Amino acid sequence: MESNAKIAFRVSRISIYANAALSAVKLLAGLLAHSGAMVSDAVHSISDVFSTFIVMIGVHLAEKESDKEHPYGHERMECVAAIVLAGVLLATGLMIGYQGVEKILHAEELQAPGVLALCAAVLSIAVKEAMFRYTRKAAKQIDSDALMADAWHHRSDALSSVGALVGIGGALLGVPILDPVASLVICLFIGKAAYEIFRDAVNKMVDQSIDEETETALRACALGEPGVQGIDRLMTRKFGSRVYVEMEISVDGGMSLTDAHAIAENVHSEIEKQFPKVKHIMIHVNPAGDHSAHPE
Repeated sequence: MESNAKIAFRVSRISIYANAALSAVKLLAGLLAHSGAMVSDAVHSISDVFSTFIVMIGVHLAEKESDKEHPYGHERMECVAAIVLAGVLLATGLMIGYQGVEKILHAEELQAPGVLALCAAVLSIAVKEAMFRYTRKAAKQIDSDALMADAWHHRSDALSSVGALVGIGGALLGVPILDPVASLVICLFIGKAAYEIFRDAVNKMVDQSIDEETETALRACALGEPGVQGIDRLMTRKFGSRVYVEMEISVDGGMSLTDAHAIAENVHSEIEKQFPKVKHIMIHVNPAGDHSAHPE
């Protein structure tokens, strides 16, 4: 089976090649046809290339093995990449919107765009919508936040091309100001996409273990409970201002399940009492000396 990282990289490479080619076509068409909307749309596609590199970096970092400071792994680095991508999208949209306002303020200098820009807009809509569907399918397959964010970046580019198509078409019909107005519409589409990507990823940050001193205190707390013979494993992670704890304790293998459960409950209650920042605790009980446990 192809690994998640390989799938993401394959999709990302295709996105980079397609966006680079499409950006060149749209930029050339925009310049030759005197269409600010198409040039703005080309800039949006160029930003897609940069964004896809961010996705690839995020996926690569997410594949890293867990370590002492990140015992839950690095999978949420994809969420960090998605947040960065949202920032890039927003910056791109604001720049396009600024250029549109500038042209509206100097409407007397506007030129009607050529038919070439209209053809480029139609091509862009078709290609970007296809890329959105292809990337979204892969993102669902591997459950990748970063890849899904990149898919919606493609969709925002397709929608911006629709705005460009309307603006260019209106300008060809004798209302040239519709071309920069289309740039403003593109700005709104991009801003909306950036907000949705950011909103989805903002609470999905990288898990990090708590400080070593507090972990030592957690161990001492558990070992202080009658019946606990050792700590086989301790994993912690920050969750905003709160803490999650997973602990494996060892007890006498000859005692009843009821007694072992009671010891685990006592450890659970004592940790909650002594550490008010702890939001959730999971205690697993191992028989002392059992080789199936996970000693550190």
